[in-house]
Formats: sequence, C-alpha cells, structure tokens
Amino acid sequence: MRSIGIGVREIRMRDDSGVYRVIYVASWGDAIHVLHAFQKKSQKTSQHDVEIAKRRLGAIARGMK
Repeated sequence: MRSIGIGVREIRMRDDSGVYRVIYVASWGDAIHVLHAFQKKSQKTSQHDVEIAKRRLGAIARGMK
C-alpha cells in the first residue's frame, strides 16, 4: 500500500459477516506493526482508514529514531 508508505502491506479477509482488512508494516526491526484493522464497507478503502494508518506509521517511525 504505497499510498500509506513504503513497505506497508495489507491482508484481506472475507467471511460470512463481511470483508476485513489489516494494514501492517514488517520491514522495520524484528516486529510486525499492525497499523489498522477494520471491516470494509465499500469497494474502495476510505480516506479515514488510510489516514489512521498513515498517522500510526508516522508515530512508529518517530519512535524508532
């Protein structure tokens, strides 16, 4: 998900109750950082969900300095 940041990936899941996404980054250190997890309500990921992931990625980046 380059729209959020380099190295950011997503897991897509679907079951009887809906479609879900987990946005994460695993390219820093030896940890997987989950930036955001949510149920999809439309085909396109909402700007609100993208902004949450971007803010959290920025907080992780600042904490690693």
